[in-house]
Amino acid sequence: MAEVTLPQLGETVTEGTITRWFKKVGDTVALDEPLFEVSTDKVDTEVPSPIAGVLTEIRVPEGETVPVGAVIGVVGDAGAVVATPVAAPAPVVEAAPAPVAAAPAPVVAAAPVVAPAPAPVVAAPVSAPATGNDNRLLSPVVRRLVNEHNLAVDSIAGTGPGGRITREDVLDHIDKIATGATPAAPAAAPAPKPVVAASAPAVSAPRVAAPVVRVGERDDVVALSKIRQLTGAHMTMSLSVSPHAFSVVEVDYANVDNTRAKTKEEFKSAEGFSLTYLPFISRAVVDALADFPHMNASISGTDLIVHRYVDLGIAVDIEGLGLLVPVVRSAEGKRLRAIAREISDLATRAKSRKLSPDEIQGGTFTISNNGSAGSVLTMAIINQPQVAILSTDAISRKPVVVNVPGGGESIAIHPVGHLAMSWDHRAFDGAYAAGFLVRVKEILETRDWSSEF
Repeated sequence: MAEVTLPQLGETVTEGTITRWFKKVGDTVALDEPLFEVSTDKVDTEVPSPIAGVLTEIRVPEGETVPVGAVIGVVGDAGAVVATPVAAPAPVVEAAPAPVAAAPAPVVAAAPVVAPAPAPVVAAPVSAPATGNDNRLLSPVVRRLVNEHNLAVDSIAGTGPGGRITREDVLDHIDKIATGATPAAPAAAPAPKPVVAASAPAVSAPRVAAPVVRVGERDDVVALSKIRQLTGAHMTMSLSVSPHAFSVVEVDYANVDNTRAKTKEEFKSAEGFSLTYLPFISRAVVDALADFPHMNASISGTDLIVHRYVDLGIAVDIEGLGLLVPVVRSAEGKRLRAIAREISDLATRAKSRKLSPDEIQGGTFTISNNGSAGSVLTMAIINQPQVAILSTDAISRKPVVVNVPGGGESIAIHPVGHLAMSWDHRAFDGAYAAGFLVRVKEILETRDWSSEF
């Protein structure tokens, strides 16, 4: 028998909210099989079981916030199931009646909307404001969003267990403010609440406007994922903070292709994945940053913090639901093969939601690999507080002018693509940004890449 504790999910993470149990008491669980999901102020993470056996006890129900190291459940030997009552339902059952007695006024207000039957369903969420003004009942991510947007917790209606405020509730509330909803908006919130209570996993749950939840004859309503909503908020903030500028160079990848053609079969056999252009570009960026250190920096107030290390972020698309940016740590000390391994590993685990919070924060420079999707020219938005982001666009074969022996010129067909960079005009000017891109281009076009293998 082993106690399951809330693991340390990042250096700065001190607590987490149990958002979902994947197993019930009595269920068999395998070693490293996802056991529960936890939400922190950094990311939602699936946590695997530390032992194989049977889940004999759940001590922390969904919706509860606990500190790192707290015992949240027990996994015992298979065949030795302990008939311990599940802790999860108890708080929910006890919490539901209390708000009915404590908040009769909202129940009366809701009565004209529906006949007697639905009234108990609506009553529990209505009590959320009373619960929400106690910070101990807010998850870290909810608390951060509330503080960042200076929200009044009492004005946010909760849809979580026992009326607890979830991240989706806060994001919905922010959307209402952005669309000019009146202060009376929280009173109208009970309408969609039964949808959430009846079908928590439904993608329509995070939607704000009840009238557009339905699927019409010509339109489908698709709720934005949590990742996409948070990404949107971060990108909007970035555009408002940084004076974005944009620079582009065209790169001839014939030199890179010469090495790829010679090594790609051996590489795939040895590593288990294909050798793409991205590791070459990443290695060139890392080396060019050594010559242009102000590119590898962050803005802090009126200061430019220049980093003497390179933590390289690689934006990864999560099956159309949004972007995560896992980080290759200390990339300045790694050769191309090592960088390629880490990019492949991080991208694979990002898509399966198995990254830890520490793996998606703290980058110093970011690459957005839009070329893999076929884009020709992309202006990415800076990942704050960094000062630049590089987009690698599609590489295609084109006619180019090449030098020939004897000093003449000729036309040849080479793989060509753009490297497009958005940068913060507070940190440097156009000449510095252009110099950096030209240095990356030069490394890609002239280096003897075979030495990396």
